[in-house]
Amino acid sequence: MAAPAWLTARPIAHRGLHDRKAGVIENSIGAARAAIAGGFAIECDVQLTRDLDAVVFHDWTLDRLTAATGRVVERTAAELAGLTLRDSADAIPTLAAFLGELAGRTPLVLEIKSAFNGDLRLARRVAEVVGAYNGPVALKSFDPDVVAALRDLAPDRPRGVVGEHDYEHGEWEALTPARKHALRNLLHWPDSRPDFLSWQVKDLETAPPFLARHAIGVPVMSWTVRTPAQRELAAAHADQMVFEGFTP
Repeated sequence: MAAPAWLTARPIAHRGLHDRKAGVIENSIGAARAAIAGGFAIECDVQLTRDLDAVVFHDWTLDRLTAATGRVVERTAAELAGLTLRDSADAIPTLAAFLGELAGRTPLVLEIKSAFNGDLRLARRVAEVVGAYNGPVALKSFDPDVVAALRDLAPDRPRGVVGEHDYEHGEWEALTPARKHALRNLLHWPDSRPDFLSWQVKDLETAPPFLARHAIGVPVMSWTVRTPAQRELAAAHADQMVFEGFTP
């Protein structure tokens, strides 16, 4: 399907319009409410729980944002809902609860986390939950296999692939050199067939986003824009920005 016009209509608040000093934590209901109040779309992350539900949370582990420790996937959705986010009154919401709060009031871009191991359980659960939701939602992932699977799992939702040029830092150490090469050069495109590309802002002046926009004709979303210089870069080389740390 073609990327809908709402995908590029208004700036997207990275993990919601969060401000930790004000007690508004990333990927929380409070951050969603703040984004809605500001008139922004929202980008958030989803993780799998032990009981195969989807929760809105970025990290693989609980340590940075809660007083608990250990992996998110080792807890049930109910257990996670009982954990308060640091410096906040909010808890970790299920995807269903998060969508219930949005109620179609602003577009949402969901990043499906993946360990690049062929596990599609989270993608299936996300597709199930958004299938019962009437608001505007786009789905994306760094893992092109997840993006390809979404074509059948959620055929009525726009899907995008997230990427960058540099896959040499620690987050990607488990990937083979061949896999990194394929990712940075979008060699998976014939299989993943995304409706949009989400690309690291510092890497916008590389071939993949240029070709996506001008040769293939799909919109490019830039992440994560935090400085005036990055905002200028996104304005020149992308169709949309995922922003953080300022209010556009």
